[in-house]
Amino acid sequence: MTKIGVIGGGSSYTPELLEGLIEKRDILGLKEICLMDINSERLEILSALGNRMISKSGADFTLSTTQDVKTAVEGAKFVVTQFRAGGMQARIRDERLGLRHGIVGQETTGVGGFAKSLRTIPILLDVAHQMEQHAPDSWLINFTNPAGIITEAALKHSKQPVIGLCNIPIGYIMDAAKGIGCPPESVSLDYVGLNHLSWVRGCKVGGEDRFGDFLEVGIKEFLDEGDAPGKAMAEWTRFHGILPNYYLQYYYCTQLVLEKLKAKDKTRGEEVIAVEEELFKKYADPNLQEKPKELEQRGGAFYSTAAVNLIESLVTDKGDVQIVNIRNEGTVPELPPDVSVEVPCKITKDGPVALPQRPLEPEIRGIAQVVKAYEELTVEAAATGNRRAAILALATHPLVRQVTEIDQILDEILEENKEFLPQFS
Repeated sequence: MTKIGVIGGGSSYTPELLEGLIEKRDILGLKEICLMDINSERLEILSALGNRMISKSGADFTLSTTQDVKTAVEGAKFVVTQFRAGGMQARIRDERLGLRHGIVGQETTGVGGFAKSLRTIPILLDVAHQMEQHAPDSWLINFTNPAGIITEAALKHSKQPVIGLCNIPIGYIMDAAKGIGCPPESVSLDYVGLNHLSWVRGCKVGGEDRFGDFLEVGIKEFLDEGDAPGKAMAEWTRFHGILPNYYLQYYYCTQLVLEKLKAKDKTRGEEVIAVEEELFKKYADPNLQEKPKELEQRGGAFYSTAAVNLIESLVTDKGDVQIVNIRNEGTVPELPPDVSVEVPCKITKDGPVALPQRPLEPEIRGIAQVVKAYEELTVEAAATGNRRAAILALATHPLVRQVTEIDQILDEILEENKEFLPQFS
């Protein structure tokens, strides 16, 4: 029987995850889901909603809650991490810090992603080390952003088996299925890169090349954004002939994105707070017995599908192909073997087996190597508190690189986040 621990169980995404696990409970042999969070109020609301969802489904497994990591991971077969160190207020501070310095402060890249990594990696490593002691044969499934960097920290600084997940790859598959008119399971993507820095270089449906159709679907997605960065990304995709991850707009259209961010009345973090306030009002309704439709406004589409599909395939030795974050080990030869990469893998009971990758095109190779160097330095800085590594990381990142300001930027990050950064004290 299977126990699943959820670190960050007070997340607004939790009802989505619970919905998927309830649906697959028999296949997974589900005995218990343990939600762990430091926010007791959110835990209480989500536990009550979760139990109503379980009751409505007729399931008979246990939903427990705890504020203790050991209790959540002990005896678990899978531990899903989806926490936000510092909460949404830390995200808002990161975004505003970027804007103060005229650079992108988005939560997974640039100074925002850097600050979030510094806060998050020590907590993630504590979870991994607790698992080493109390659930050594379990899988750590990391959804916590920046997912690739956080996964790499666990790969390098713990012995626990870990797989990183993002909802963007499965989102592409769903978009292709909808746009082309085919079942999702018939879609196969030639996909390569890092988390939030990836490209789709090919698409087959039932073995037939449909990449031209897939590119049109991706171009339409960019145009549907209805703004200058979206239009520019659509034009670049058509010229380039490869579909870039949505997050590459921060690199390809930096000035346009900055202008868009500066023109907004609120940061994305402030917008999400408003969405989450309404969501938790819904969650607290004693008559609510299912995931509310309003959760779609939060983002993270297909999060549950990605997580549950991965867990199911590990349990059943399914051998299907999913796009996940794993240790490179030569899969992408242009990158070091011990770093994390986001690539298609065959999922077996023993873990992911990466599919072979053809060489990276020069225009992909360059930015991938630079951003990976930043990620390596960020992992070192966060895991060890090494100030020199932190400065080098910021100096390497294409969205920062203002060496005359980096000491000041780093000092502001350390000051604003000092309660979360014991490694730098």
